[in-house]
Amino acid sequence: MDDYGYTIRPLTDGDLPEWLRLRQLLWDQASVAEHEDEMADVIEHPETQQVFVAEDTSHRLVGFLEAGIRSWAEDCISDQIGYIEGWYVEPGHRRHGIGRSLATAAEQWASAVGCYEMASDTEIGNEEGIEAHRGLGYEETSRLVHLRKSLQ
Repeated sequence: MDDYGYTIRPLTDGDLPEWLRLRQLLWDQASVAEHEDEMADVIEHPETQQVFVAEDTSHRLVGFLEAGIRSWAEDCISDQIGYIEGWYVEPGHRRHGIGRSLATAAEQWASAVGCYEMASDTEIGNEEGIEAHRGLGYEETSRLVHLRKSLQ
């Protein structure tokens, strides 16, 4: 538990409804069926995909980060790259270090499975997302915005 009372941990089966709720907030254009298909794919591949969640003191999920392992990412030099596939913290819980803690958990996982780099992307107009990445040490490499961070 951090100083604000949030716990960062891997996703469990009991988190699926809350994870779906948070995914719908991040990717509101996708249908419930599309989310459920993607969620099933993530769960079925724990060797290459992980989800970390942020839980508040009332055991409610307030954020998540989906991470994957890719063989290629824009402007990266290795062939096994940790990748932030999706990252969301509810607006009322931002600026408490939750996003940073979620990213750190994903980076530690990626490093533990042999990755030397971490990468991500975001929409060009998502200035809040770009600044969040930069605040964690990611550097912009090109537009469509791709970000990279060395894990060494």
